[in-house]
Formats: sequence, structure tokens, C-alpha cells
Amino acid sequence: MMKRIQSPLLVMLAMLTVTGAQSKHNGEERGHPVMPAQANAKWQTECGGCHVAFAPGLLPAASWKNVMSGLAKHFGSDASLTPQDATEISNFLVKNASNRWTASTAPLQITESSWFKAKHLSGEINPNVWNRPSVKNKSNCIACHGGANKGLFDERTVRIPK
Repeated sequence: MMKRIQSPLLVMLAMLTVTGAQSKHNGEERGHPVMPAQANAKWQTECGGCHVAFAPGLLPAASWKNVMSGLAKHFGSDASLTPQDATEISNFLVKNASNRWTASTAPLQITESSWFKAKHLSGEINPNVWNRPSVKNKSNCIACHGGANKGLFDERTVRIPK
């Protein structure tokens, strides 16, 4: 009878492979997490009070800096914060921003990003979906991605509401 020998290196490699495959389906693309391991309570409270607290990895640092510098006119609303809160949230977003972008591709809105357009506006989704009362608009991620508030955008769990 042959004795099975498991090399610690092979076991570790197998674990990394499984972990990488799982994380790719839990909100990561190309190995870059969209949600950091440690969330920021101020970001969750302040940003999540009006909409989903969008995962920092959905935009590059330059985009988050622009968003945070324009809170007085935040997409038609006054989302002003104290300077301390704004700095804390901005630092969190910038630190955990996507590094997949160049400075010339720093959209102000997630829905204006090239990857969003490729995934959502390439003809796979009927344009009328965005006008449904259950969806409302393109920035309402949680309407179809139930785990959006946790940075989970697994295509296998997408549920487009009627």
C-alpha cells in the first residue's frame, strides 16, 4: 500500500487557490478587493445613511478625493460633514480605493466607469430595468446585488427585480 505524502507547500498552494477562487466571486475582480477587511464606522453611518456605503474598491483614489471634496453639492444634495469626519472618511476611501485605474480614468460616479458600462450597459440588461420602481436607477446596486452593502457582487447571485 502506498503512503500518501502531503507536502506543506502543496497544501498551502491548494488553500491559496481555493481562497483566490472564492474571493473572486465575493466582490473581487482581478484579485483586487472592493471592500476592505476593516470597515470604517463613520463611513458606514454617514454614507450609508442615504444610500449603500459604496465599497471603496469600486473607484480609484482620485475619484474618491473628488467625491469627498464636493459634498456640499453631492449629486444634488448637501452631504456636508464636519472637517474631521470628512477627513476620516476620505482617508478610509483613498486608502482602500481601487488600484486598477490610471489618473486619466477617474470617473466621479461608479456608473460612469468603463467596467460598470461593460457589465451593465453592454446589452445584457434591458435598459428599461433602470426605470423600474424596484430598481429606481443605476446607482441602486442593492436592488440586484443583495450583498452590495458588504461589497459582494457575485454574478451568480444577481436577482433583477420585476
